[in-house]
Amino acid sequence: VIKCKAAVAWEAGKPLSIEEVEVAPPKAHEVRIKIVATAVCHTDAYTLSGADPEGCFPVILGHEGAGIVESVGEGVTKVKKGDTVIPLYIPQCGECKFCKNPKTNLCQKIRITQGKGVMPDGTSRFTCKGKQIYHFMGTSTFSEYTVVADISVAKIDAAAPLDKVCLLGCGISTGYGAALNTAKVEPGSTCAVFGLGGVGLAVIMGCKIAGASRIIGIDINKDKYAKAKEFGATECISPQDSKKPIQEVLVEMTDGGVDYSFECIGNVGVMRAALEACHKGWGVSVIVGVAAAGQEISTRPFQLVTGRTWKGTAFGGWKSVDNVPKLVTEYMSKKIKVDEFVTHMLPFDKINEAFELMHSGK
Repeated sequence: VIKCKAAVAWEAGKPLSIEEVEVAPPKAHEVRIKIVATAVCHTDAYTLSGADPEGCFPVILGHEGAGIVESVGEGVTKVKKGDTVIPLYIPQCGECKFCKNPKTNLCQKIRITQGKGVMPDGTSRFTCKGKQIYHFMGTSTFSEYTVVADISVAKIDAAAPLDKVCLLGCGISTGYGAALNTAKVEPGSTCAVFGLGGVGLAVIMGCKIAGASRIIGIDINKDKYAKAKEFGATECISPQDSKKPIQEVLVEMTDGGVDYSFECIGNVGVMRAALEACHKGWGVSVIVGVAAAGQEISTRPFQLVTGRTWKGTAFGGWKSVDNVPKLVTEYMSKKIKVDEFVTHMLPFDKINEAFELMHSGK
C-alpha cells in the first residue's frame, strides 16, 4: 500500500481537500500509476457541483493526467513498470462489440463499474481516514498515485513532457477529434465553434488542420478572441452584440449557414442555435459539450427534414489505446498544438485555485 497526497471531494459543492490517502496495489489486469501532472476540466467541476447523476462521494476526481507506471497486477501485458502513460476515461478493450465496430470508440467493457466509482471487480483501491473513497471516470488523476484498469491506459513516448500531454487525456483530443473524426470537416468549408474554452480551441485547431477556409468563433467572453485567432479562427463574434438570435446572424454572415458547427459548452439552447446555424441540405452540427442531467434538446423537425444532421461525440471519436499515443507523436512532431493550451501551472495543493481560474474563464 502506498501512502500519498490526493485531492478528495468529501461531498458535493465543497472545495477539494488535500489529504493523505492509501492506494492499494493493483489487482489482476490493473495498473498503478504515479501521476506526474493533471489538468482540471469542466467535467470534474460538473460532478463536484452535485449535478452529475452518476456522482458518488467521497471521491478522487480528475481525468486528464499523465504519469509513470509504478507497478502492474497479474496478467498485465501491454504496459510494465517504468512506462510513460496517459490514463483513459474511455478504455479500449478490443473485444466488445463497440471496440470491434469502426464506427464508435465507446468501449463498454467496464462502463457499469466505472460509472459506479469502483474498479471492475466492484471495489475501490483508495482509502482515507478509514473510509473507502470512490474512483472517478476510471482514472482519478487528482492523486499522486492512482489505480486503473489495464484497458484504460495508453503507453506513450517517454520523451513527452507530461505537464503538457496530460491534456490529451480529454480536452484537446475531444475537440480535435470532433472536427476530424465526427464532423469530418472538408477543405474549403465554413465552420462555427460555440464556446472558446480549451475544447473549442481544439475544435478550431482541427478545423484548420482539415483545411476549413472560414472558422467563426462564438463566445460572450471577448477576452478569448485573441487566443481563438492564434489557433485558427478567422473571426469571432458575441451573441450579445446583436438583437437577432445568433443562428440568424450566422446564416446572414455565411450566405445560408455554415457547413459544420460545434457546441462546446453544454448548453441546450446553444445546441439548438448551433444546429440552426447550419446550411440547408448538408450542414452538420456536432454536440461536444455535456449538458446537465435531465436537460433535453429541441428544434423544429423541419430543420432535419431539410438536410441538416445532428451528431454527438465523446473523446473526439478516438479509439483511445490506439490513438492517444499517435496524438502524442503528432504533438512531438509539431503537427498539433498542446503547449499553447496551458494557461497556468500550479502546485498540487492549489488545486482549488485551478478550479476558480477555470470558472472565471481565465
